[in-house]
Amino acid sequence: MEQEVPATGGICGPKCKARYIMAILASLGMGLIYGLKVGLHVVIVAMVNNTAIQHDRHTASSVSVSRCGHQDAINVTVKPMEDGPFDWSTEVQGWLLSSYFFGYLVAQLPGGRVAELFSAKWVLFFAVALNVIAILLSPVLATAHYGGLLVMRVLQGIGGGVTFPACHVMLSHWAPPLERSVMSSIVYAGTSLGTVIFILISGVIAGALGWEAVFYIEGGVSILWLILWAWFIADSPSKQKHISLEERAFIASSLAAEYGGDDQIKTARPPMPWKAVFTSPAFLAILVAHTCSNWGWYMVLIELPQYMKNVLEFEISKNAVLTSIPFLTMWIFSMILSKVLDTLRGKNKITTTTARKIATLIASVIPMICFIILCFIECEREVAVTLMTIAVTSIGGMFCGFLSNHIDIAPNYAGTLIAITNTVATIPGIVVPIVVGKLTHVDPTINSWRIVFYITIVLYIIEIITYAIFGSGNVQPWNHAVNRNSPTEDQPLRPK
Repeated sequence: MEQEVPATGGICGPKCKARYIMAILASLGMGLIYGLKVGLHVVIVAMVNNTAIQHDRHTASSVSVSRCGHQDAINVTVKPMEDGPFDWSTEVQGWLLSSYFFGYLVAQLPGGRVAELFSAKWVLFFAVALNVIAILLSPVLATAHYGGLLVMRVLQGIGGGVTFPACHVMLSHWAPPLERSVMSSIVYAGTSLGTVIFILISGVIAGALGWEAVFYIEGGVSILWLILWAWFIADSPSKQKHISLEERAFIASSLAAEYGGDDQIKTARPPMPWKAVFTSPAFLAILVAHTCSNWGWYMVLIELPQYMKNVLEFEISKNAVLTSIPFLTMWIFSMILSKVLDTLRGKNKITTTTARKIATLIASVIPMICFIILCFIECEREVAVTLMTIAVTSIGGMFCGFLSNHIDIAPNYAGTLIAITNTVATIPGIVVPIVVGKLTHVDPTINSWRIVFYITIVLYIIEIITYAIFGSGNVQPWNHAVNRNSPTEDQPLRPK
């Protein structure tokens, strides 16, 4: 059993729930991780010497050809970009951007086990701290040699790779079952919000103060999060002093009723049951859903600006704003959906299994329908933008769907389970840009994008069928051998 520390009450009184302060700070941490990652995608344009790279291409000032006849896409002279100091080829730039995933892939499984066995709090602290150090050193190392910047990107990826496992473990200790959807959505929706904010501010900072300022300002501000997280957050309610006795008792009793208690998660966990995990239909359903859904997620996250530029022919200035709007609506939608589902579960209207399936189906069926329609739209800008906005918004259902499901089926191993599925689900992040690049290099029109959309649609169908049949919200028998008689989801929890 963990030894409890004295509870001194909430940070700002009884109305400030410690569990939601944890969720909000974790969300900010996830936002920083994703925001610091995408910053280079924006600022690299200002870092490279485009004139040197494109000396053999007569594209610095050219006339674009419009297929759709949009007035703002016809006879537009492309302004030459201001040159940066680095003569990096497009191949080098590609390595710099993709090297993040090398660290991301290798860090997840070790990060999950360390978070489970030792401290999820300090794993997440390490993740953000590593990103902050890498960001602050990036300008100096980039000036010395691009290899130095590449190493910093790998280190950022290592930090990014342990964030999901760490947050899953934190949620398994802190989130009462009937609040798990809301708290998971708060934490993980920070990824989309951080992406939007950093994309917008990185361009502004680079334009006003230079590319180096992007690294120094964003890295410097992120240090504040490290201080707040270290001071105010603990691994579990029993270790948290900034909490009321009532809240601590409520969380402990809720978790105890579901799977044996918060303390048991820490002290009574048997070795990882690998065979049981990989033969579990409930876990394999999450794995398939996570992988297939991530194809659609990375497709809109990485390639949406390219689609809006090449097919819809939006100006770059409008492109940035229009690209960011869907991710804001996604954040809002995920908050609303998770609250609705948790409320219905609390009133015994639906079970955990039903809640997870509803959210996952929303995050797959609606985008699939939008992509089907997009296959037949080329020049209707308003319709296309509306469909893309609906698709990206509905994908937000994944935060309270399959992405929360690891904690439901095996809270003792939530960190390792999310590490496994997220490792496999990262592969689409590497493959999507390659597939889109190969197809659109020859033909950047809607014809190539239809193929991309068709692939996405097929993967969504696989996800829908698999998760609808095999998805489950019940604690699995292999979660722990100590207590196999814990209640199932059909015995809802209510605070007394």
